[in-house]
Amino acid sequence: MNEERQYENCRLCPRRCGANRLRGEKGFCGETASLRIASASLHHGEEPPVAGKRGSGAVFVSGCNLGCAFCQNFQISQQGLGRAVSIDEFAAICLALQENGAENINIVTGTHATPTLVRGIAAAKASGLTLPVLWNSSAYENEDTLALLKDVVDIFLPDMKTLDSETAQTFFNAPDYPEVAARAILTMLNMTKRLSYAHEDGEKMLSGVVVRHLVLPGRLDSTRAVIEWFAENAQDRALLSLMTQYTPMGVRTPARYVDQTEYETLLTWLDEFGVDGFYQELSPDREWLPDFSRFNPFSSELSTPVWHFLR
Repeated sequence: MNEERQYENCRLCPRRCGANRLRGEKGFCGETASLRIASASLHHGEEPPVAGKRGSGAVFVSGCNLGCAFCQNFQISQQGLGRAVSIDEFAAICLALQENGAENINIVTGTHATPTLVRGIAAAKASGLTLPVLWNSSAYENEDTLALLKDVVDIFLPDMKTLDSETAQTFFNAPDYPEVAARAILTMLNMTKRLSYAHEDGEKMLSGVVVRHLVLPGRLDSTRAVIEWFAENAQDRALLSLMTQYTPMGVRTPARYVDQTEYETLLTWLDEFGVDGFYQELSPDREWLPDFSRFNPFSSELSTPVWHFLR
């Protein structure tokens, strides 16, 4: 099926909303068929082998097919910040990131624009892009849409937000998220090469899968289920990244940060299940939250801006 037909009666994500995005209708994701980008930067806050020494080339795509109650990128996922770019402009953004020293091209929340992004990556490669390509997503994805990324994406960075349907409905607006995400991550594991690095010290990742999980305060049972699932299904095939950066964002969300007792419990579970990967240090604050209305949405320590939709 050609790219235009894929936007006509949209079934690109598990919502299968049927919007005719080609004619300007907005899907559940809030987007028409236009590819809209909010920001592109060298991002230093990703996992060490993803950020490398010079930063991951993060391209933040506007829109999202979930609806997370505490989304830290809500300005672009739910409020519409960003502007439409052509295939050629997208390719130029990727090349600008490469010229500025990016370790990779990190496509953030691009599920709803997969066909166009595939074309854009191909155009960038035809113009000299040589960096690994990362697919940074919620894992709320269809297998047939993921198949479009075969031979295009080198590294997958999916979330596994929860395996509990009640938590998925309450916080992520998708009660079917657990089964969809588990199936999507298994598909990613089968699509990419095994973990490989540019250097023996693991400082730069070239291929593989990193599964991310954001720990929610008061919901540690959900985290334990994710760790156990990972140990049974992905250990030795991927890395697990436990994130403790949850920040209270609204009335429907937990009103506190992850505490020290919960944090210590997480570390015990990683040992119990023998899981390899990363975990953030506990640092409850809001200073790192992005503001995509600024040329550099993050702090200067976390990000070096390369492109912004207002410039």
